[in-house]
Amino acid sequence: MSKVPAPSQHAADSHDLIRVHGARENNLKDVSVELPKRRLTVFTGVSGSGKSSLVFDTIAAESQRLINETYSTFVQGFMPTLARPEVDVLDGLTTAISVDQQRMGADPRSTVGTATDANAMLRILFSRLGKPYVGPPGAFAFNVPSVSAAGAIKVGGAKKAQKVTFNKVGGMCPRCEGRGAVSDLDLAQLFDDTKSINEGAFTVPGYTGGGWNSRLYAESGFFDPDKPIRKFTKKELHDLLHHEPVRMKIAGINMTYEGLIPRIQKSMLAKDKEAMQPHVRAFVERAVTFTTCPDCDGTRLAEHARSARIKKINIADACAMQISDLAEWVRGLTEPSVAPLLTALQQTLDSFTEIGLGYLSLDRPAGTLSGGEAQRVKMIRHLGSSLTDVTYVFDEPTIGLHPHDIQRMNDLLLRLRDKGNTVLVVEHKPEVIAIADHVVDLGPGAGTGGGTVCYEGTLEGLRNSDTITGRHLGDRAALKDTVRKATGTLEIRGARTHNLQGVDVDLPLGVLCVITGVAGSGKSSLVHGSIPADAGVVAVDQSPIRGSRRSNPATYTGLLDPIRSAFARANGVKPALFSANSEGACPTCNGAGVIYTDLGMMAGVSSTCEDCEGKRFDASVLEYRFGGRDISEVLAMPVAEAEEFFATGEARTPAAHRILTRLADVGLGYLTLGQPLTTLSGGERQRLKLATHMGDKGGVYVLDEPTAGLHLADVEQLLGLLDRLVDAGKSVIVVEHHQAVMAHADWIVDLGPGAGHDGGRIVFEGTPADLVAARSTLTGQHLAAYVGK
Repeated sequence: MSKVPAPSQHAADSHDLIRVHGARENNLKDVSVELPKRRLTVFTGVSGSGKSSLVFDTIAAESQRLINETYSTFVQGFMPTLARPEVDVLDGLTTAISVDQQRMGADPRSTVGTATDANAMLRILFSRLGKPYVGPPGAFAFNVPSVSAAGAIKVGGAKKAQKVTFNKVGGMCPRCEGRGAVSDLDLAQLFDDTKSINEGAFTVPGYTGGGWNSRLYAESGFFDPDKPIRKFTKKELHDLLHHEPVRMKIAGINMTYEGLIPRIQKSMLAKDKEAMQPHVRAFVERAVTFTTCPDCDGTRLAEHARSARIKKINIADACAMQISDLAEWVRGLTEPSVAPLLTALQQTLDSFTEIGLGYLSLDRPAGTLSGGEAQRVKMIRHLGSSLTDVTYVFDEPTIGLHPHDIQRMNDLLLRLRDKGNTVLVVEHKPEVIAIADHVVDLGPGAGTGGGTVCYEGTLEGLRNSDTITGRHLGDRAALKDTVRKATGTLEIRGARTHNLQGVDVDLPLGVLCVITGVAGSGKSSLVHGSIPADAGVVAVDQSPIRGSRRSNPATYTGLLDPIRSAFARANGVKPALFSANSEGACPTCNGAGVIYTDLGMMAGVSSTCEDCEGKRFDASVLEYRFGGRDISEVLAMPVAEAEEFFATGEARTPAAHRILTRLADVGLGYLTLGQPLTTLSGGERQRLKLATHMGDKGGVYVLDEPTAGLHLADVEQLLGLLDRLVDAGKSVIVVEHHQAVMAHADWIVDLGPGAGHDGGRIVFEGTPADLVAARSTLTGQHLAAYVGK
């Protein structure tokens, strides 16, 4: 009997690589890599070396673009248009699912429940099983208002109108409109009532100094502008504060007069706080007070939505429960008529617990989640997915995770890979690099000094390679021999923000104090919610920097102001000429440096402006020089070069030099002053923010995970910066999971022992050496293993 020859490999099974050739996106310099499919590949390298440019802006972006092209042009018109990345060849791509660090939208009506579909399932559950019955699922939605209307309509060619009534039941609380909080304006912050309007009573930005805003009120004729506001009659005060819009002539110009409160609400309170100018933002923070809505008690829901109950629990109670407890409650419901719904809800809630977010509640506003929490919430959709042969792309999934939680995240990444998916991870943590099947190290430096592949291969090969990552992979910070002594204490008493359980703690001042604990143990609640506002605190949190492609490090830090003034003085012209967003802009491209051509449903094309050659300024402006350079040459300088340029000689500008020194201190010496903020990585943005706040007046610095997005080599530089701050007489309080920062601390406060209602207590206070010796907490055990004790 003859043997059947072994079949040769099927042609379809030969495509087991994702091939990238000649990638030039952002700072990439003709990068070529071959990534194995159905394996876990980790991308390493210093912050700004080009990892996100390769993974997100090239591989994931092209996959998304190709998928979008499969839809009809009509559908594509509603989708974001993506340009083809700058790359020669991209082969072997599969459908890419990106899970990035972008924090969830801070819309006041967006919660953890609405962001994950858990709320949608709960609403159906309560509409089917809730007693008494109050209506369809929309009756439990705090984003849907109740509407009722009546009127007469003619249908078709009917001569007689029919009377129609229309009712729609929504769950929105009518008082707070589903926000859970109502805002009040503090009148004492709007005006000084001892003065008259002509004496400058208004203290609102833009309403002082006799401009049009104050003239509108002074010349309205509704009240005497020379009478102190406190002597106004009830009617006069109402006309000043609440008068409905009315057209009138002021100094011969048609204007709309409106009460001060609705006017401020429209012009200032309707805007995004982050996008405001600093002085306006400071005013809004002073003048607006948010209080829990008295009608719905902060639940956002109308009374009828709260009246329906299942087993004595209403939907507001369910959303306020810790998710791990809610999962148990759902498990106890057995109702065959909604069995598929209960199964799906159960899986979603269990995914939260599995991913380490069981301590959240569904009514938690999405905008209050940290970058790491937001990323893990987005992962929940993909955990139970039946899809295989998909490329999952993660951007530092361990941000905000305690070493204890990193193991759990590693298991999830390996599970996704073992289902037959390709997993690409941008990461700095050695614990995640250790589980990689394949490693790509980018560098050697950041910005223009990066963008090349320094190493590609196995983890063992990386350890033995002479790259920055290879050299630092085994880094271990040692405990300090001597710790600094505190110069005072910051007292926190009875802290109960979120899950804190009446915490009393004395945070030492004049030293480096590190707050640790597992994710969800209450660290941010302690430092952001409990430190008194009058303590002179400068807080640098994880909220993102917003900026358009016209924003750059020079505009964001305020560096451009002294530079423009110096140019203007040296040339005897106006400072506005040296702004590409003002009078000095190239008229052809309006100071953008590029011309954008919108091609409808296809990706728009951007081409460098031919008139200014991408310099963004009018040719006449570039004739003015300062220190031998024109303004476009100054903006093209890296921070390190500009720091030298403005330090001495004829270009000496102390105000600019101070800001540049701070940028260099936080490790951004390689950034050019005019680089658009939209091209910065997450780690670079956080350090840019830190540099900006270092100039603030305040004795206590509170930093929330400053190592986020930092390479092992950059962490050393950060520790040096923290030491310099403390040595300069500042107190530094850091919320941090990185063991190198813990080991470097003078004092550690450890929260726990668990997350959510299992946390919120102080489990250790003392020096790092005492914590390692005691090994009494999870943090202590991991720190002991890290320092090799």
